[in-house]
Amino acid sequence: MIVGPSSHFKENQGIDWQNTRLDINKIPEEVLSFGSIDLFEDRLGRKIGAPILAIKGKKPGPVLGITAAIHGNEINGIPIIHEIFHSLDPNELKGTIIGVPVINIPGYLNYKREFIDGKDLNRIMPGKARGTPSQEYAHSIFSRIAAYFDYHIDLHTASFGRINSHYIRADLTHPVVNELASLQHAQIIVHTKGPVGSFRSASVKSGHPAITIELGNPQVFQNKLTVEGIHSIENVMKYLKMMDGDIIQPRIPPVICKKSYWVRCFDGGILEVYPKLIEKIEEGSVIATLRDIYGRDDITYKSPEAGIIVGKNVNPVVSTGDRIIHLGVIGDPPPLSQP
Repeated sequence: MIVGPSSHFKENQGIDWQNTRLDINKIPEEVLSFGSIDLFEDRLGRKIGAPILAIKGKKPGPVLGITAAIHGNEINGIPIIHEIFHSLDPNELKGTIIGVPVINIPGYLNYKREFIDGKDLNRIMPGKARGTPSQEYAHSIFSRIAAYFDYHIDLHTASFGRINSHYIRADLTHPVVNELASLQHAQIIVHTKGPVGSFRSASVKSGHPAITIELGNPQVFQNKLTVEGIHSIENVMKYLKMMDGDIIQPRIPPVICKKSYWVRCFDGGILEVYPKLIEKIEEGSVIATLRDIYGRDDITYKSPEAGIIVGKNVNPVVSTGDRIIHLGVIGDPPPLSQP
């Protein structure tokens, strides 16, 4: 079980292994080890390596991968990875758990969502060898690290100017993915197969069940969400028989949404958004008002249908096409796919 930091295992100090790809066979058993996987070279020819935390149990079992910060300003997953790995007892672990606290190293260093060429890494997975900088980097992430996961949890937050509830993105028609989603201590679960090129959809397409956990707001640590994230990942490990113990049910069951989408502005100006996160609203509910730069010409925006607020814009300065609310439409997703 996860017991909190203690001296019941030897913790290797510093970077004690460095490879060009993840090699499960070379990870030391029954210790927390720290490594680095070479991904890319910058404009000075210096290697960029992804930091890796790894624990390989003495007993056989699956490989669970947990990744964070594929968007460089979405860092709420980092303390979740830290807490899990620094408090897990390797002697009780069955299988291997791999943590990558920062996927997008350049974005993280520059407080930016995108990669150095302005592209979103979460829209070009699994990348492309001999492609653009972002395609090459994405290809390295997928082929050198994620390809060796049996199961994958990708940790995200909202981006600058927006806030999120604690919610799950998952293809609920996939039987195993559906189970992984149901184990989460989230407020909302949104059914979506995922956009083409997302880390999650690329993992599922490659035969590795995956979910995305959205954890609040950008460029901050939120302790309550850290605790909920740890409980959720513990549940996954128990479901996969990687650790013993009973699955902890969430205190409040999550709201299931059959789909979700962003309601957007059709004008520019100064926006005020009214609903709160996880608030349920009706069709026609007033969700925002927009004024021009002189403070006149109020435009009222209403919800196109009933639903729940998954996320919202908190940046009052908007242009045509900017986001207002992320609306989840409550309802059962399509039935499970047949094996």
